[in-house]
Amino acid sequence: MKAVICEQPLKLALVERSRPERAQGQVLVRIRRVGLCGTDFHIYAGNQPFLNYPRIMGHELSGEVAEADEASGFAVGQIVTINPYLACGSCIACRKAKPNCCVNIKVMGVHIDGGMTEFVCVPEEAIVDAAGLSLDQAAMVEFLSIGAHAVRRAGLEPGERVLIAGAGPIGIAAALFARIAGADVTLIDTVQKRLAYATEKLGFRDVAVVDENLAALLSERTAGEGFDAVFDATGAVRAIEAGFQYVAHGGRYVLISVVKDAISFADPEFHKREMQLIGSRNATHQDFQYVIGNIRAGTIPTTALHTHTFDLEDMPTAVPYYIENQGAVLKAIGQI
Repeated sequence: MKAVICEQPLKLALVERSRPERAQGQVLVRIRRVGLCGTDFHIYAGNQPFLNYPRIMGHELSGEVAEADEASGFAVGQIVTINPYLACGSCIACRKAKPNCCVNIKVMGVHIDGGMTEFVCVPEEAIVDAAGLSLDQAAMVEFLSIGAHAVRRAGLEPGERVLIAGAGPIGIAAALFARIAGADVTLIDTVQKRLAYATEKLGFRDVAVVDENLAALLSERTAGEGFDAVFDATGAVRAIEAGFQYVAHGGRYVLISVVKDAISFADPEFHKREMQLIGSRNATHQDFQYVIGNIRAGTIPTTALHTHTFDLEDMPTAVPYYIENQGAVLKAIGQI
C-alpha cells in the first residue's frame, strides 16, 4: 500500500508499505480522506513536541470499514471517522473519564504512525460512526472536535463575550461552537485574508487585525471590561502571553495551542481578576458525537470550511505549498 512518510524535518516521501494485519478487537479501515492541520505542518518543519522521526503523519481521517470482528457492530463499507487519541484506559486521567489527556496517550500521526496511507488498523473504541456525513465532512470531525472540546471546557453561557485569537482551522472551530453556544464572538488574527474569509464565508462580523492598536480597540468594544472567555489558537508564545490582558475580571483563559516554550504572565494581573487558566487538550468521543450531530443538523458550514483538495501522491509537494500559503488555506483535505 502507498504511504507518505516524513523521514526527517522538511523531507516527505511517497513509499510502499505492507498492508497492516488486523488483530482481534481492531478494525481495518480503508482511509479515503486525510485533512492537513497545524500539527502536520509543525512535524514537517521540525517544531512538534513529543515526536520522533520517521513518522507517517495524519490524524484527521475518514474512510470505510474494510474488516472488523462480527461482534464489533461495524459493517464493511461503513463510513467512519477515527478518534486518533488512543488512551491506555487505566491511568489517573482515564480513571477520571479524561482519556484525551491520558498519561500514556498515543496520538496517531504523532506518537505512532497515522493515516496518510491506504489502510490503518485501530482499536474498535477509536472508530466513530459517521453515517449521514460525506467522506470530506467525516475528515473534518476531528479538528472541529478540538474547538468543541475547548468551548465545553470554558462552560460558555449565552450572551458572554468571547475572544478567539487565531483564525486558522482550530480557532475557527472554537468560534463556530462558541457561536452555537450563544456567545458574542470576536476573532483576531495577524492575517487579514483569514479574517476576510471568516467574515465573508462564515459570517463572523466582529474581527480585528493584530496590530499596535488592538488593545485599545478590544477595550473599546468591551467598554473596558474585557472578555468573559478568551481562547488562544495561535501556537505563538507572544500571542498567548498577550491574551492575559484581554480577560475580564472573573473570566476564563483557555489555551488550545501547544508550544514548546515556557509562557509567563504578571501574577498580580492574574490574581486580581481571579482568572481561570484552562488547558484544553485533544477531544473525546463526546465531542466527536456532538460535532457529528451538528454537521448532520446543518449548523456547521462544512463546504465553506473545506477550501483545498489534493491527492495522496501530491503530498510531498502539497504540504510545503500549503505551509507557504497558510493565510489562504483553511482546510486542505487529501484524497486517498
